Amino acid sequence: MAKDTVLTPKTETKPKVEKPRLYKIMLHNDDYTPREFVTIVLKVVFRMSEETGNRVMLTAHRFGTAVVVVCTREIAETKVTEAMDLAKEAGMPLLFTAEPEE
Repeated sequence: MAKDTVLTPKTETKPKVEKPRLYKIMLHNDDYTPREFVTIVLKVVFRMSEETGNRVMLTAHRFGTAVVVVCTREIAETKVTEAMDLAKEAGMPLLFTAEPEE
C-alpha cells in the first residue's frame, strides 16, 4: 500500500529590507560666531538658499539648537565634518552634531 503524498505550496518569504536609520544634523547656537558666517556655512555645505539659511540660523539663535537636515548616517557624518572644518579654518566655535532621529 502506497501512502498518499500531500503537496503543499511553498510559501515564498522575502527578506525584510529595513530602511537605514535617519540622522538629524543639529546646529548649536553660540554667542561668538557671526550670523553671516553661520548662513554662509549653511549655504555652502547644506546648499540652502539665503532665506532658508537665515531661518535655520535664527531658529538656533532663539532656541539653542535647530535641525538643519535629516539624512542617512554617512551623509550626516560627512556634512558635519565639512561644516566643522570650515568653522575651524575660520577660527569659529560653530558646532554641528548628528544624532539619530527618534
